[in-house]
Amino acid sequence: MLSSSSSKPPTQQLLQSADLISQGAEAAIYKAYLRQVSASGHGIDHCAALEASEPVLLKYRFHKHYRHPSLDASLTRQRIAGEARALMRCMRSGVTVPGIRMVDVNEGVLGIEWIDGKSVRQLLPGGAELEDINELEEVDENENGAADPIADYGVSRDTLMDMIGVEIAKMHLADIIHGDLTTSNMMLRKKTNDLVLIDFGLAYHSTLVEDKAVDLYVLERAFASTHPDSEPMFAGVLSAYEKRMGKHWLPIKKRLDDVRLRGRKRSMVG
Repeated sequence: MLSSSSSKPPTQQLLQSADLISQGAEAAIYKAYLRQVSASGHGIDHCAALEASEPVLLKYRFHKHYRHPSLDASLTRQRIAGEARALMRCMRSGVTVPGIRMVDVNEGVLGIEWIDGKSVRQLLPGGAELEDINELEEVDENENGAADPIADYGVSRDTLMDMIGVEIAKMHLADIIHGDLTTSNMMLRKKTNDLVLIDFGLAYHSTLVEDKAVDLYVLERAFASTHPDSEPMFAGVLSAYEKRMGKHWLPIKKRLDDVRLRGRKRSMVG
């Protein structure tokens, strides 16, 4: 007699065996390990070729009971497929992003490469994310050792800002707008020390200068609200971005100035 778990689709079985990392209003994040599955017509059969021990991050867009079921299913499929397309376009253009490991639009699951490292937010002053005891212990160790956490990765703060600017420029040259550029959505990978852009859930394709300027403005505001004395750091990001963008930079710079002005006016009005 088959158990209830074995009768579930492979993706649901994978979620059951995974560890919940975090959960927001739209999706839950899990860490799982891909194992060989039998052919069943579901969306993760291609995972059979992967090593059984490979860790993956699963982004599960769970059902929203406040939406009509057919609308919910349609929106979930569109968003999973859209995020996967944005990642694929970035990879083809040389942007450092997590690799795609599985896509199951029917179950609302996107599986991507697990990035072993820390978010840029954790590595910069004022941005330590104290979400659990382990992170508190790490902060204590850093304070006792009086060491800059970035130093553990063998890069300077200026180099890190350059890396951020270059990756965003490569993404914009591919006409991908991230939609949620913050220091939480960038990771510095251990061992290789490369910068990885993550979380493309709000990403979309656009050639508009306005959209690229707004992307940069969102990141500038994230720096200002999260990291003290961030002006020199963001200036370093823009300098590297400018060099990579070349002739495309000037119209974006002009539009960024306009976006900043609109933002200040909104702040004054309240």
